[in-house]
Amino acid sequence: MDIDAWVWWLVGAVALGIPLVMTAMPEFGMFAVGAVAAAITAGLGGGIVAQVLVFVVVSVALIAVVRPIAARNRAHSPGTVTGVEALKGRQAVVVERVDGSGGRIKLAGEIWSARALDADQAYEPGREVDVVDIDGATAVVM
Repeated sequence: MDIDAWVWWLVGAVALGIPLVMTAMPEFGMFAVGAVAAAITAGLGGGIVAQVLVFVVVSVALIAVVRPIAARNRAHSPGTVTGVEALKGRQAVVVERVDGSGGRIKLAGEIWSARALDADQAYEPGREVDVVDIDGATAVVM
């Protein structure tokens, strides 16, 4: 039983897709696309030289063009901040007097225990404060 060349190229594309998924290295995906292009070339009757040439040209072109664009976009996109890190820098409203020993604020629609960053400072109910840190389950405000 003789297997056509295009099948081998598709097997190669799948084999290159496995490390893409396992390592999240996009270069493997670009090589997989090159293998698919070579499979198409083989399916259209192209010889082995044409198949290898298409594989190399498509793979190198994708790496040369797509990789710098992806790196540029990755460098410009800000990371998504979640959890307590997303609360730092937000404003809150004092619900119960906040001083160096404690108090309560309304932060992001929830009531939080809070304490003043400066132990000598006190904030009365209704005043807006800035959250500078989260210490355990306590917001540190100023």
